[in-house]
Amino acid sequence: MPDKRSAGLLVFRRPPDGGVEVLIGHMGGPFWASREEAAWSIPKGEYGPEEAPEAAARREFQEELGLAVPEGPWLDLGESRQRGGKTVTVWAVEGTLDPASVVPGTFTLEWPPRSGVRREFPEVDRVGWFAPEAAAPLLVQGQRVFLERLVARLEGRT
Repeated sequence: MPDKRSAGLLVFRRPPDGGVEVLIGHMGGPFWASREEAAWSIPKGEYGPEEAPEAAARREFQEELGLAVPEGPWLDLGESRQRGGKTVTVWAVEGTLDPASVVPGTFTLEWPPRSGVRREFPEVDRVGWFAPEAAAPLLVQGQRVFLERLVARLEGRT
């Protein structure tokens, strides 16, 4: 079985105070509903061998948030192999988006489990801007490396 691959796009902005903020989303569905720490994600999703990772990152951003990808150059933040074995590739792009304008995509899940009832849930149920140090504990563990890489790039350390 081929390795699973996922691609995503981390949007950042520079607020007037001179810092940096990133846009992340709280994962939707009943499993994540009562969780806060390690329950947020960079908009991303799986892709197959027939799709370029950049195209997948753009598609997943639009599907998950219902918004166009901000215009501007993409910063390559590289890839990271996640604990479950999936390889995630992420880019960053500077932009300003209003979290109130997000119209999330949905997924269907049998809920409660083994009930035979299939329900639709939003892919993300909240979206927000956070300074990297505030976003880090919120993000699932395997995605925190992309915050570190973004900050290093913006500070000229890489």
